[in-house]
Amino acid sequence: MRMRLFGMKWLVPLAAVMMIVTACESTPDDAAATSDDGGASSSSSESSSAVDSSSADSDVSTADASAPIPGTQEDLVQNVGDRVFFDYDSAVLTPEGRRTLERQAEWLRLFPELSITIEGHCDERGTREYNLALGERRATAARDYLIAFGLNSSRLRTTSYGKERPYALGHNEESWGLNRRSVTVVN
Repeated sequence: MRMRLFGMKWLVPLAAVMMIVTACESTPDDAAATSDDGGASSSSSESSSAVDSSSADSDVSTADASAPIPGTQEDLVQNVGDRVFFDYDSAVLTPEGRRTLERQAEWLRLFPELSITIEGHCDERGTREYNLALGERRATAARDYLIAFGLNSSRLRTTSYGKERPYALGHNEESWGLNRRSVTVVN
């Protein structure tokens, strides 16, 4: 997993360099057109070269815009996942939640200078006090799992928002399920 994430880190910059190099290469058709006496051939070759060059430039800018900067919150969200979901009235990690935390631990090993905050959240049911305590238990469960995977506890902080910061608005099981979560945030 570590090699896969490390390889992804350099994939977009490498692709951008390859596109630039390819756009700068001259082709045999371009060389023949410039050595010919006819101005018409040279002109049409130049215009097609300009089109090729502009499309390569747009490809490079598109690739750069969609790629998150390694070690950022966006990188964590896109390449690893920042959320772990919980069952109703529970702070027990699900198998899927454990897999997400294992990927987060591997990602955090790639960036030893980073620290994170794990937020605990709940759905709207229950009292404010109960949900703050449950959110703290959820955040602590995620933190403890990351520590079990060898991360230094000094890099990990927890906080609980209870039901105060819902992700999904609504009064149904779908919304409640999305709100019962812990969220890892890069500091």
